[in-house]
Amino acid sequence: MSKVLGIDIGGTSIKAGMFSTEGELQAVTKIPTGEITSEAAFAVVTEGLKKLLADNGVSPDDVVAVGLDVPGPVDDDGKVGMLANIELDPKGLQKAIKRVFKNANLAFINDANAAALGELWQGTAKDASSFVLVALGTGVGGGVVTDGKIVSGAFGAGGEIGHITVNRDEQLSCGCGRQGCLEQYSSATGVVRLYKVECANRGTEPVKLDGPTDTLSVFNACRAGDEAAQAAIQKMADYLGYALAQISVIMDPQMYLLGGGVSGGFDLFAESLRNSFRKYCLAPSISTRILPASLGNDAAMYGSAYQAMQGK
Repeated sequence: MSKVLGIDIGGTSIKAGMFSTEGELQAVTKIPTGEITSEAAFAVVTEGLKKLLADNGVSPDDVVAVGLDVPGPVDDDGKVGMLANIELDPKGLQKAIKRVFKNANLAFINDANAAALGELWQGTAKDASSFVLVALGTGVGGGVVTDGKIVSGAFGAGGEIGHITVNRDEQLSCGCGRQGCLEQYSSATGVVRLYKVECANRGTEPVKLDGPTDTLSVFNACRAGDEAAQAAIQKMADYLGYALAQISVIMDPQMYLLGGGVSGGFDLFAESLRNSFRKYCLAPSISTRILPASLGNDAAMYGSAYQAMQGK
């Protein structure tokens, strides 16, 4: 009755899934959290995990692996680097989990890398040996898989696709401190910003937006014939196609998978993205497939569980 836990750590909550060792997601829970830096906070997490198991008739001793994904670099040795958007003590949490799940192998992994491994294990990339997952969310992350293995890099920065420079003339700064990063155009915040710029250029009012990441409203406006929205999405796709072409001259993957909230508008920009990629890529890579990821917001849970099992 061996079980595996995949834990997706966010800024305000974690989502944990209980899996069979064959990859079947059997139960999910959401545990509200704040700063995960104290014994009290660690206890909230471990008690939530124990409840998930108890509700499904499983003992902590049945758990053979626990994987945790974090929004930051994790190197090839599993060491967590800078965590810019979350208050987390990885070592403290690791010790607390180990006290409860004594038989389990523990592993940390970057969240985008986890999503890529999830797609490799049980998603669109199940039969692929090399692919790149591009996570288009508030920012842009990436997971690079070659020969069936994730590429974390020597310092954990492998797959930081959002910080490929795609516009050397950009004056605004990216969150990383540089200018012209892909994240400034193809993330949710980037799409909304491009839309507002296109509206200003046309002297038109943007549709009502529910915050700086409301791509859903931009996509709906595009479907309704809003020319500014159509232009913004075209620009987003062009920058993204350019970035993917640069990746292809380095690793030439079989496919690109798009995940994250922005991928919800894939039908609107798929053709433009593929055309842009073909325009910029080296000729041998022209047949590379660009597809939507299939596991949605559960991908990182799958991948975290899978990563932890590799240590068993």
